[in-house]
Amino acid sequence: MTTTAPVQISDQELATLNERFESASPQEILRWADSKFGSELVLMSSFGLEDVAEFDMLWRINPNARVMTLDTLRLPTETYTLMDRIKARYDVNIEAFTPDMGSVKEMVEEEGYNLFYKTIDNRKLCCGVRKVEPLNRALNTVGAWITGLRRDQGMARGETAIVERDEAHNNFKINPLSNWSFDQVRAYVEENGVPYNELHDKGFPSLGCAPCTRAIEPEEDLRAGRWWWELDPDAKECGLHVVEKATR
Repeated sequence: MTTTAPVQISDQELATLNERFESASPQEILRWADSKFGSELVLMSSFGLEDVAEFDMLWRINPNARVMTLDTLRLPTETYTLMDRIKARYDVNIEAFTPDMGSVKEMVEEEGYNLFYKTIDNRKLCCGVRKVEPLNRALNTVGAWITGLRRDQGMARGETAIVERDEAHNNFKINPLSNWSFDQVRAYVEENGVPYNELHDKGFPSLGCAPCTRAIEPEEDLRAGRWWWELDPDAKECGLHVVEKATR
């Protein structure tokens, strides 16, 4: 059995790419990524507006493009419905990763089903079991992953590079929508007839697990509906983009 050598990108090349891509369209960035990584490239999707827009772009470049998702087993029904629609529309195999059920059972028995409402530590524990561990399992098998991160989402995302070295998974992280706004993403989806989650039409700009996501008011921050009971807006990350170092 032959294996493909991991793609190597030097720090100098990385800096050059990021400078070049600052004025590039998401499609140009995705075209480069598809050419560079081939079948080792995946879109890690939560099936939010950014993710479906990116997958439509990527599919137009490569109809055999891969998409992975984390099925936490507590997603909204509307998200599962959208997954079925995306699968049918693009004839794509959605590679779903679920939590380790032994870890879920232990967590629920010790802390309860809705443990995340009690403390931030509990919420991070739940995200760790349902999201971070499956993410590590998924990403330790690929050469590069595409995210829907945008700089205008705030927190550490304001410093998001377009192409990053992901030390945690020994691969690369690509953020084609870094310079786009939510309105630009929505416009692309509408103009191209991309299937999207109906919750976006009900005041949900950011989507996660059903118990941890609510609709927002027009004047609120776009991520105000995530873990809304927590008071520190800068702590509203689940750990997917700030993970511990993993081994291949």
